[in-house]
Amino acid sequence: MANLTPQQRQLVEQWAAEGASLNQIQDRLRNECATTLTYMETRLLILELGVKLQDKPREAPPEEKPGPAPAPAESQEDAVADEVLPPDGSAGGALKVSVDDLPPPGAIISGKATFSDGVTVQWFMDQQGRFGMRGPAPGYQPPAADIPAFQSELDTILQLRGF
Repeated sequence: MANLTPQQRQLVEQWAAEGASLNQIQDRLRNECATTLTYMETRLLILELGVKLQDKPREAPPEEKPGPAPAPAESQEDAVADEVLPPDGSAGGALKVSVDDLPPPGAIISGKATFSDGVTVQWFMDQQGRFGMRGPAPGYQPPAADIPAFQSELDTILQLRGF
């Protein structure tokens, strides 16, 4: 393993007790002791010495503050004018997003989304974090008004599932 003197080993133990990370210990060995170790060699040295590195406290995610309440519409006509309706003029159904119990091969999570135009697509995320959708027909595009709601719903699902 690493040929360190007892004084250098004591320094490593001291640095770990002070809260140094594995990278910091590796850097300090190179800078202060003129000993170059790979990351793996440093890790094995820590195990060999029986030194326990201190865990860094994780930062709590910032609490989301509720935004201001939307202002009431001036009239019913104004509210309807702001909505984006499908090309056929019908209001359609609401967006529905679900998660599969067992994702297909190559995906870490998947599910189905039914857009306001009634079309259901399969969505998935692969091991590299890339997102994809398979529609019923090549080139299908969900309604533009559904995209922000779909993204928001998908973000919520992924956060709840630990992604």
